[in-house]
Amino acid sequence: MNFETITFELNSDVGTIWLNRPDIRNAFNEVMIQELIDCYEEAGKMDEVRVLVLRGKGKAFCAGADLNWMRGVAGYTYEQNYAESLNLSKCFYTIYTSPKPTIALVHGAAIGGANGLLAACDFAYADHDTVFSLSEVKIGIVPACISPYVVKRTGEFVSRELMLTGRRFNGPEAQAYRLVNRSLDAGEMDAHLSDLVHMLRTSGPRAISQCKDLLFKVSNTMDLDEAYEYTARMIAAIRASEEGQEGMAAFLEKRLPAWVKPSLPSN
Repeated sequence: MNFETITFELNSDVGTIWLNRPDIRNAFNEVMIQELIDCYEEAGKMDEVRVLVLRGKGKAFCAGADLNWMRGVAGYTYEQNYAESLNLSKCFYTIYTSPKPTIALVHGAAIGGANGLLAACDFAYADHDTVFSLSEVKIGIVPACISPYVVKRTGEFVSRELMLTGRRFNGPEAQAYRLVNRSLDAGEMDAHLSDLVHMLRTSGPRAISQCKDLLFKVSNTMDLDEAYEYTARMIAAIRASEEGQEGMAAFLEKRLPAWVKPSLPSN
């Protein structure tokens, strides 16, 4: 896959999506937004990809919106703004609904909409010195498209504090707010990624995808009465599936299931 503002690397079964505008701290524009959508959609269909990692080239993960792009957007009509914003919402939704496990490794800065990118991932890790800010209110706008994912992670009242003040905070605070899973020393990031990827590789690829679909539907589209039957049907189907049969047989026979490759490098 060839892109202008991002790069995609496949190393073994780990696909890494790099935000690749380091000269402007990976600020995003309409091109990057569309390329992220295209990349996540395509990688989600690739059987050889087990895990997707999102990172930023250079000194920062992402500094938010590109100022040149914002200058153009400022002159748009409502209809043009709506179309542009709808694609931004699609970007976060595409990451959130990816059938692959998604991981964000955050360093340097995560400003404004960058927090939507990391919040939409299944796992997010930051180094201690990362500067975070949901700063949209400081320029008279609101963090609208990222809000569903940030609120899911942090809860309503933490989101109120961070979004209404727009204040800056660091990695340990981001962990305390649950915006990221963990804050780490910069030198620990890659080792932690390797450990996480190893854990994900020991799980059934189809089971992970179905588990993500389960979590999405139970969290977003169903009440308890609907989930009552849906979950029973899902586990019955998975137990009868080829992967489910292999996994249960391996457990009972005290051996590794077929999808585990012990000699596979961690990243």
